[in-house]
Amino acid sequence: MNKKLSLPLILFLILVFAFAIQLLRNAQGDDPKALESALIGKPVPVKTLQDLFVDKHYGVEIFQQGKPILFNVWATWCPTCYAEHQYLNQLAQQGVTIIGLDYKDKSAQAIKWLKDLGNPYQIVLKDEKGTIGLDFGVYGAPETFLIDGQGIIHYRHAGDLNQKVWEAKIQPLYQQLMERKE
Repeated sequence: MNKKLSLPLILFLILVFAFAIQLLRNAQGDDPKALESALIGKPVPVKTLQDLFVDKHYGVEIFQQGKPILFNVWATWCPTCYAEHQYLNQLAQQGVTIIGLDYKDKSAQAIKWLKDLGNPYQIVLKDEKGTIGLDFGVYGAPETFLIDGQGIIHYRHAGDLNQKVWEAKIQPLYQQLMERKE
C-alpha cells in the first residue's frame, strides 16, 4: 500500500473508532452534557461570601445547615437562568432550600430581577468578579450543585434546572440526603 495513503487512512480509522465509542457511551445513558467535577465528595470551597442585599459576610456555615441545599449559580444576563427561574420558585415553595450565587453580574440588576421575578433563595450571594464561581469550577450560568447538610458536594448540574432534570437526577439524591439527615 502506498505510504501517502496509509497515514490518512489510519487517522480516519482512529477518528471513526473514537466517534463509535462516544456513540456507544451515549446509547448506554451517559449524559453528554454532564460535567465532571473534582469537588464531588469534597467540602464546598468557601472563602468569604458576601450577601447581595446587605453588607453581610458568610463562611462555610451557610452550607452546614443539617439539611440538603441546592446551590444555584445564575445571572441576569443569562437567558437560560430566566427560563429556569420559575421552576426554582416552585421548588422553594415546596420547601427546598436554595442558596443563590449571582455570577459576574451587577448587583442592582440582580436585585431588580429578584424583585420582578420572585426570590427563591434563602440566601443570595454576589460574585461580581467570578472568583467564587471559579472556586466551584463553574463554566457559566446556570449551574446547580447539590450539597448535603455538612457542606459536602454530591452532584453538579450544568444547564437549566427544570422538572425533568429535578425528577430524574437531583430529587432522588436529594431524598437520600434528607433521609440521612434524620
